[in-house]
Amino acid sequence: MQRQKRLARGNGVILPIFSIPSNYGIGTFGKKAYQAVDFISDAAIKYWQILPLGQTSYGDSPYQSFSSFAGNPYFIDLDMLIEEGLLEKEELENLNFGDNERYVDYGIQYNLRYRILEKAYERAKEQKGPEIEAFRQEESYWVEDYALFMAIKREKFDVSWLEWDEELKRRDPKALEEFKEKNEDLIGFYIFIQYEFFKQWKKLKEYANRKKIKIIGDLPIYVAMDSCDAWVNSDILKLDPQTKEPIIVGGAPPDAYSEDGQLWGNPVYDWDKVAASDYDFWVKRIGACLRLYDILRLDHFRGFEAYYAIPASDDNARYGTWQVGRPYELFDKIIETYPQALFIAEDLGYITKEVDDLKNHYNFPGMNVIQFAFGENFDSNYLPHNYARNSVVYSSTHDSDTLQGFLDVADEDLTKLIDKYFGLKDYDDKLWEINRALMASVSDIAMFEIQDFLGYGNEAKINSPSTIGINWKWRMVDADFDGMLAKRIKEMSKVYGRYDNGQIEKE
Repeated sequence: MQRQKRLARGNGVILPIFSIPSNYGIGTFGKKAYQAVDFISDAAIKYWQILPLGQTSYGDSPYQSFSSFAGNPYFIDLDMLIEEGLLEKEELENLNFGDNERYVDYGIQYNLRYRILEKAYERAKEQKGPEIEAFRQEESYWVEDYALFMAIKREKFDVSWLEWDEELKRRDPKALEEFKEKNEDLIGFYIFIQYEFFKQWKKLKEYANRKKIKIIGDLPIYVAMDSCDAWVNSDILKLDPQTKEPIIVGGAPPDAYSEDGQLWGNPVYDWDKVAASDYDFWVKRIGACLRLYDILRLDHFRGFEAYYAIPASDDNARYGTWQVGRPYELFDKIIETYPQALFIAEDLGYITKEVDDLKNHYNFPGMNVIQFAFGENFDSNYLPHNYARNSVVYSSTHDSDTLQGFLDVADEDLTKLIDKYFGLKDYDDKLWEINRALMASVSDIAMFEIQDFLGYGNEAKINSPSTIGINWKWRMVDADFDGMLAKRIKEMSKVYGRYDNGQIEKE
């Protein structure tokens, strides 16, 4: 079986789309996204890691999406719609998109965005009809189900599909056809949204690629229970065949950080049935992601080899069991279908030999997070002297403290360990000395949250796991795109061999 090519040595930055500045309360694919690309290019950064682009649901997490295939309507740039003639500038005046330019207000986005996009849709029906229809035909393998799902959900006041009328819940053909006939225009609206999303994203991605920047996207291993994916593909999930309720759900076992473990609530795959379908859903899902991104980070890679299954009736994760998947069959099929695909394995946490063997079999680079590295004996695999070349080192991730936040909250003992390992003194700029050490490491990619270049603490943290309502909100402001900062990053990239514009090394 073909092994993956090595990724070219370089620096990367984590900058979610929602964190880009804009005039409309959340980052979009508009002018300031292009300015972000220019900053990344000026800093000689080769890899731009964004979070999943899917349409978010309750809790606003991009890892809990209504669809594995559809894009987030919030990212559609409204100024571009004005340029297309689908909106008038006056229609956006006097609208309050939020009072704090540093944080997204998702309640405002939910209440305003769809009303604005509906106005654009009314004009698009006249002006863009043939283009939208061509998109609909080309993407019919997913967009018809998605638009139908969202239309029903809207008519049902956003309740979960598990609470729909029995005929719709079970996808009775007659009931679905009747709904389509009565709601043709509403279904067309959701198709229009996806037409605009993909058109705008394609243009932005092409701009980044022209500047030799590769886009890294994330693939959550599980689909959300309240998603079009689960509604359409309930037969390959471990759901009760009568009620469609999950029998077991995904999560993580108890550990030093959580005595109850983590109860995610996502339905898990029935891998025997997935295999019987020749991995059709996964092949389509990966294909959709590879169209959006140049490189795909496989979230919770551990779960492909063996996953932690928790009875759905439980209120914690203490009594789950490990169950084996079909990882080699799955990845053989994916690589056979997409031989040029590039992946990064999110192999964090307790990793078994079997997971390492799986990763190494395909030559997927793994992850090292410096914040996980410090113990009394300096023997952690997350310390730079233990890194393999075929890896990605992270200063922080969207689920961790920022690097400065990590330093700020470190107790005296941890601070001493950090200072001893990196040879730091009280007068040092500790943040940048650690950044320098990660850039100097042998890892092919050194990845930094943009906050770790800007020096922001945990006020800029993206996500605190197991909490709701405070996450996925932080945003940059225009002043953060500092030319001197870009120059500093570029110069350090030159010193540590991360500057050349090579794309992919062959091995």
